Amino acid sequence: MDNTGLVVDRSPLPPEIDGRVAAQLTFVAEADRLKTVLRASPLAAADRRENDAEHSWHLALMVLLLAEHSDEPIDVGHALKLVLVHDLVEVYAGDSPVFDAASVVDQHEREAAAADRLFPLLPADQARTVRELWEEFEAGVTPEARFCKAMDRLEPMLLNWLNRGGTWQMPGATEATVRAREAGVVAASSSLGAAADLLVEHGLRNGWIRRSPS
Repeated sequence: MDNTGLVVDRSPLPPEIDGRVAAQLTFVAEADRLKTVLRASPLAAADRRENDAEHSWHLALMVLLLAEHSDEPIDVGHALKLVLVHDLVEVYAGDSPVFDAASVVDQHEREAAAADRLFPLLPADQARTVRELWEEFEAGVTPEARFCKAMDRLEPMLLNWLNRGGTWQMPGATEATVRAREAGVVAASSSLGAAADLLVEHGLRNGWIRRSPS
């Protein structure tokens, strides 16, 4: 029984399902755990925090709608793949809020270990493909990865603004650390970077972001 009171069947797949299909369905079932990983960011539409699966969907929608604002031409289909897989490792590694210094100390090591555990559940060819997509997002050196990382920064900024603070209220959030996140948006899109700057300016003006010492 899970924390909702529902009985959860964790039994293996029927033995008649084997080979490649069994491996793929096992991975899909394991990825369902992403729906239970809560992020620090609040939802705009409800009084609760978003989960990783919701976040990944929201980034995919943003990529689809906002790709025209990328400062470099991007392959939207490839970018959608990047945001779809970018947080899968958090099935095991959990979320690491950017304004929580303690949670990001060993983030890379935890996520690499999670990747080593999760992706091999897939058939070898797909495991390699998904791992490469995840590593491309993490490296952030392709136009698609840069734009996806920008969306990964812009989405919580928008949610914070809509919630009059959100994660900007965390102890580690100051004007300087928020501006550092904004820089990731600017790096991929001048127009979306300008929008992010306005969100931050409004946040500062309304007292939702602590100003850095002068």
